[in-house]
Amino acid sequence: MGISRLGFIVGLIWFMAMDWQVLCMAQSNVHHYNFVLQQAQFTRLCETKTMLTVNGSFPGPTIHARRGDTIYVNVHNEGEYGVTIHWHGVKQPRNPWSDGPENVTQCPIQPGKNFTYEVILSDEEGTLWWHAHSDWTRATVHGAIVISPANGTTYPFPAPYAEQTIIIGSWFKGDVKAVIDEALATGGTPNISNSLTINGQPGDLYPCSEENTYRLNVNSGRTYLLRVINAVMNEEQFFGIAGHSLTVVGQDAAYIKPITTNYIMITPGQTMDILVTANQPPSYYYIASHSFADGPLAPYDKTTTTAIFQYNGNYSRPSSIPLPVLPIFNDTAAADNYTSRVRGLASSDHPVNVPQTVNRSLYITVSLNFLPCTEATCSDSTRFAASMNNVSFQFQPIDILQAYYRSINGVFDADFPSEPLKYFNFTGNVTGINVATGRATKVTMLNYGEAVEIVFQGTNLLDAVNHPIHLHGFSFYLVGHGKGNFNNETDPKSYNLIDPPEINTVALPRSGWAAIRFVANNPGVWFIHCHLERHSSWGMDTVLIVRNGRTRSQSMRPPPASLPSCS
Repeated sequence: MGISRLGFIVGLIWFMAMDWQVLCMAQSNVHHYNFVLQQAQFTRLCETKTMLTVNGSFPGPTIHARRGDTIYVNVHNEGEYGVTIHWHGVKQPRNPWSDGPENVTQCPIQPGKNFTYEVILSDEEGTLWWHAHSDWTRATVHGAIVISPANGTTYPFPAPYAEQTIIIGSWFKGDVKAVIDEALATGGTPNISNSLTINGQPGDLYPCSEENTYRLNVNSGRTYLLRVINAVMNEEQFFGIAGHSLTVVGQDAAYIKPITTNYIMITPGQTMDILVTANQPPSYYYIASHSFADGPLAPYDKTTTTAIFQYNGNYSRPSSIPLPVLPIFNDTAAADNYTSRVRGLASSDHPVNVPQTVNRSLYITVSLNFLPCTEATCSDSTRFAASMNNVSFQFQPIDILQAYYRSINGVFDADFPSEPLKYFNFTGNVTGINVATGRATKVTMLNYGEAVEIVFQGTNLLDAVNHPIHLHGFSFYLVGHGKGNFNNETDPKSYNLIDPPEINTVALPRSGWAAIRFVANNPGVWFIHCHLERHSSWGMDTVLIVRNGRTRSQSMRPPPASLPSCS
């Protein structure tokens, strides 16, 4: 096989100027990319600001590969502070060293330094993404990973005419790092974003944005594959295209039974592969996205971002462009109606291998809490916090992976509770329940090969909201979900063990529960966290450590020689 060496020009890359990408790939199984983290200037909403980017573009460059390929990404940090990169949804078999969460699997790449990630693809096929995994830098440092079928295979649906990536993001007028730094210092809630974006552009509903609104040019009668990524910082999203049906065929780099719908609900961290046919009268049609936020108290970005689905040909530009009819921001029924339809493809070429029985179970409550705040910068005696099983995760100066691999004591404790320490009506009236939590660095140890079930339980402490929960190192099967408190006697009877979707980020419903299953066959240290960044920053995180198996092929690889230093 040849080696495809792809270098990105340092400079501004405007996604709005990109044409549809013809569906072809270099015949290669090893790919090399260079990422330069650097400051670049961007103008949005009538203002210009400087922000951290990869190769000067927002969003960053797209990585292209095929199923089973290996990708080397040399990350040069020319920014002002340490940064890491995570390859969201890539399982990284036996290779947690390149997974990327700061102070979990590595310490940050310091300014002026570089580190080469080895990104190992296995059975992922479809759309994933990469993003910074330190502080809130992922707001501006992120991009797509497009994984085509392996050579000699094809999609389990008719090949589209062309494809394009759609990244829904957040735009903050100020310095994003300063937003979270100030919130953590004062103990308050971080500022919400000033707008949402599609491929880096807010859309022409915003001032000073009409000229640069993102456009997808299409030919009548053709079918296109849209790879949609929710890179928004703190909001789940409704998304649609005016006048056009969407056929969802993949989620989180796994195929699903096709769903025909007028809208999708996509959580931060999730990806969806969507077929759309240009079968309407030639004209302009809005692509639009706005937040789904059914929590009664949590602040959220109330704006709508747009792009234009624009037909090629000779016709008069319409005086007005239709918007898709999306559910209102707090339409829980619409969100549930969409998510409940998702099923795994479960075909002979793409089988479902969900564990039918389990030998390790975890029941994890997910809560918003308070912590004492005695620092001079605090605006009150308490600060916002978040927890899993009432443990608010505390990061340490040395990463957990190195501490585990090198048997360094005092970094973490292997006693994360397998169930809540106190039971109450988690989704009922919680008046009188103590909302305080405590900080600790606790992990769960799993034996290689264990069949694991985790039930995530939402609570009504402080505010009942949805939580997108992401597990590193694995895809898992969503076998069940529901409202209220999980009942371990009756709810498992309704599990879907036939064709559950295989995903890496689950939308835990407000005041409800979600049950996932997977086999712990990937040794290493793997982060679990809410993908609403304010919640993760407050401690809604924990870690799974999968012990080595009996053979070399069941054991972690040794660390790379160039791993960033923690000193």
